[in-house]
Amino acid sequence: MDVPRNPSHKRNKLIKRLVLAGLALVAISGITYAAYHLQPAAPTVEWGTIWPDTVKRGPMIVQVRGIGTLVPLEVLFIPAESAGRVERIYIRPGTLVNTDSVILTLNNPELQNDAMAAEYSLKEAQAAYTDLKVQLQSQGFDKEAAASQVNSDYQQAKLKADRDQKLAEAGLIPDVDLKLSVAQAEELAQKDALEHKRMKIIDSSVKAQLDAQEVKIEQLKAQYELKKKEVDQLNVRAGTPGVLVDLPVEVGQQIAAGAVLAKVTQPSKLKAQIKITETEAKDVLVGQKASIDTHNGIIPGHVIRIDPAAVNGSVLVDVALDGELPQGSRPDQSVDGTVELEHLADVLQVGRPTIGQPHSTVTLFKITPDEKYATRVTVKLGLASVNTIQVLDGLKVGDMVVLSDMNQWDSHDRIRFNH
Repeated sequence: MDVPRNPSHKRNKLIKRLVLAGLALVAISGITYAAYHLQPAAPTVEWGTIWPDTVKRGPMIVQVRGIGTLVPLEVLFIPAESAGRVERIYIRPGTLVNTDSVILTLNNPELQNDAMAAEYSLKEAQAAYTDLKVQLQSQGFDKEAAASQVNSDYQQAKLKADRDQKLAEAGLIPDVDLKLSVAQAEELAQKDALEHKRMKIIDSSVKAQLDAQEVKIEQLKAQYELKKKEVDQLNVRAGTPGVLVDLPVEVGQQIAAGAVLAKVTQPSKLKAQIKITETEAKDVLVGQKASIDTHNGIIPGHVIRIDPAAVNGSVLVDVALDGELPQGSRPDQSVDGTVELEHLADVLQVGRPTIGQPHSTVTLFKITPDEKYATRVTVKLGLASVNTIQVLDGLKVGDMVVLSDMNQWDSHDRIRFNH
């Protein structure tokens, strides 16, 4: 037999269903809202693949760095003084030489013939000088003999005139004889005076002729010495102690006058030439301190020259070495150079990130104190050195940031580390 249901029971069941449906709707809405606002999962980065550094405050040396080579402070270029053909080579590059070391020999038959002709001309002029001197001496002797004869005649005439003067006073000879004697003595006196003047003129003439011949001899001697020197220079010498570093000629090669035959340097006198980017070279000045790393020791130095032009984006800077070179240093050896630009007393600084350029604003990942996460922050940078850079804003002392390249995480503002 059927039992009639209670109407309240049906109503309670409906209410229960409505409540459950409402709860389900609220749960679905909550889940949807949470799912909508949930942050994407942070990507995982291996801790060992990053390069972290901590922000600190203190003194900072602003430096720029460049690579380069050791080059000779002085290079002696040995030119060909005259044209010739390379006959023989005695020394090859890399050999120690002294001032008189003969590097090679040139052959120039025409020059050698000219030297021989100049020698013969000089000897001929010297023989002509000797012959002229003998002739002039002989002529001089003849003139002296003639002058002596005139003087002798004058002395005799003078004695005769003096004797006739006394005889005339005694009335032993007529006055006319006295006058003749006096006249003859006076005539010979004038001749004797003329002969003395003539001898002085002859002496001057002899000296002038000999001097002229001597000048000719000196000219020929100079020509001969020049030709002789040119022939001697066919034996090409080093000219200075050092090392022969280049010999751009071969046996049999015809060489023009003035062509470079060899280069000699002194290995103990080297300087460094480093290339610095043109953006950093604008702050480099002559006299600034520098250090050169030869990979076998670090040598202090100072800037002595800055190339006025940039080549391929870099500027060549010459650095004089103030310390001793390590054993085995040689020209063209590769080196690293660092130039000190400025000393900052107290600045906020951090290691230089891969994307950090001076006076720029960048974003870096700042690591949480527990080193589990890192979030992206904006950092304003100032002056930069080789390994450090000044922090102007965005970080404080003790903050740890990632300096290595994080470009692959550019789409994320937060990363998680896996230790």
